[in-house]
Amino acid sequence: MVRNVLGSLIALVGATAAVWSPFRPWYDGRHGSDVRIEDLFNGLTDNGATLFGSLVLPMVFAGLLTLAGVALRSRLLVTLAGLVVLGFTVLWMVRQGQHSGELTAGTHGLGVGVANALGGGALLILGALVMRGRTRRVPAHEDEYDEYGDAYDDRHPSSYTPHRPPPAPWDPGPPPTQEWHPEPYGPAPGAPGPHTPTPPVEWGRDQPRPGPEPGQDDRPTWPG
Repeated sequence: MVRNVLGSLIALVGATAAVWSPFRPWYDGRHGSDVRIEDLFNGLTDNGATLFGSLVLPMVFAGLLTLAGVALRSRLLVTLAGLVVLGFTVLWMVRQGQHSGELTAGTHGLGVGVANALGGGALLILGALVMRGRTRRVPAHEDEYDEYGDAYDDRHPSSYTPHRPPPAPWDPGPPPTQEWHPEPYGPAPGAPGPHTPTPPVEWGRDQPRPGPEPGQDDRPTWPG
């Protein structure tokens, strides 16, 4: 964010200098607004030019490109604006050298308009280099996704946008089967089982021995 703001300010200063340069002396007191566009391709003449038929046109076009590049945070547009300014300035210098036979600096040579144009073009290129450009929110390659398929940006971790699938619903599964046993419970503790011998009954003094039932012979089966 800071780099974009700083680069935009540098680019705007460069564009202002480039647009203002045709209204300053370029060579021997002649302004850039008096140089025709077609003379840059056919050779310089002493003929005058209209406002938008002179060097004002490419400089204004470069200024518009700069405004669009700053608004869109496009380094490409700002760089293109700088190349337009430098290209037309260098082309004019070549034609002026052919027309005059030499290029000199001073009162009867190169003026401040050329310096403004060259400095403005250099500032536009510098501003484009300082700018960071638009942040990429959606990765363009599959290897920029993490193991869960989430998109992220290495330069801006705050732009992390999770795209994890929702968790699968919990399945309790079938209920556990229980085996039925005919005798789930054993005999109570202390109760005689099928194989537990019955303890003998001891008849005491206070407890009479049971007599025979009616109709039963109570005689002993052995002598005496």
